[in-house]
Amino acid sequence: MDSYAIQLDNFEGPLDLLLHLIKKNEMDIYDIPIAAITEQYLVTLDAMKNLNLDVAGEFLLMAATLLHIKSKMLLPKIVEEELEEDEEDPRAELVRRLLEYQKYKEVSQTLENQPQLGRDLFARAAPEPEVLEEAESGFIAVGLFDLLAALQDVLRESPEPFVHEVNMEQLSITDRINAILTLLQGQESMAFGDLFSGGIKRSEMIVTFLALLELVKLRMVRFMQNVRHGTIWIFPAVELGKVDELDVGEDSLGYS
Repeated sequence: MDSYAIQLDNFEGPLDLLLHLIKKNEMDIYDIPIAAITEQYLVTLDAMKNLNLDVAGEFLLMAATLLHIKSKMLLPKIVEEELEEDEEDPRAELVRRLLEYQKYKEVSQTLENQPQLGRDLFARAAPEPEVLEEAESGFIAVGLFDLLAALQDVLRESPEPFVHEVNMEQLSITDRINAILTLLQGQESMAFGDLFSGGIKRSEMIVTFLALLELVKLRMVRFMQNVRHGTIWIFPAVELGKVDELDVGEDSLGYS
C-alpha cells in the first residue's frame, strides 16, 4: 500500500475526542476516571497515527496533559494540618475546559441547524432516503472518532495471525474509492460493516477505511446513525451516475 497522508478539513480536536470517549463510556464529566480515559485516548491516538491521519500537535499536548494529571493523582496524598484542606483536584482545569468546549459546541450545533438562505440548496442532490423520515429518532451525523471506533471493532472481529510475508502487491486507494462508488450506485444506503465482510485482509480494510475518509473529504458520501453507537450507514451525498463519469483518480485526489 502506498503511503498517504489524510487531512480532513473538519478534523475534530482533542477536547472533542475526550467528550466522545466520555459520552461513549457514560462517564461523569465531573468525576472523570483519568486512568481509563487516558488509556482510551492513547489507543485512539495510536490508531490515528497508524492510519496516517494528520495528528496535530494539540492532540499530543493533550496526551501529555492527561499523563501529567494521571501521575499527580497516583501520588500518595499527605494529610497534614499545614496543607490546605480544599486542595484543587488535578482534573479541575480539564473539566472546566471540557464544560466550556461542550457549551460552545452545543451552541454552534444549534446555529448550524438553523436554516440559512441558499445554504440548503444543492445541485443534483440525491433524494433523502425514506428511512430518514420513518426513523423514530431520525439520523445523526457520524464523526471521525465514531468511524475509528467502528474500524477498531471490525479489526478485532477479524484477527489476522502474524506471518512474515513479502508481498509486492500495491493496494490503490483510488481503485477502492471507485469500487465503493460502484457498490453505492442504485442504493439508498449501505452498512459500514458490509464493506469489510467477505474475509478481506487487514491491509485491505485499512485501504477501504482511507478510501471512505477521502470520499467524505470530497463530500461524496455521508455517514449517519439512527441510534447512538449503533450501525453506521453510508449515504451518497451526490447523485451517482456512471463511475467513469465521476473522474475520481490519482490527479483529482492530489496523489502523484
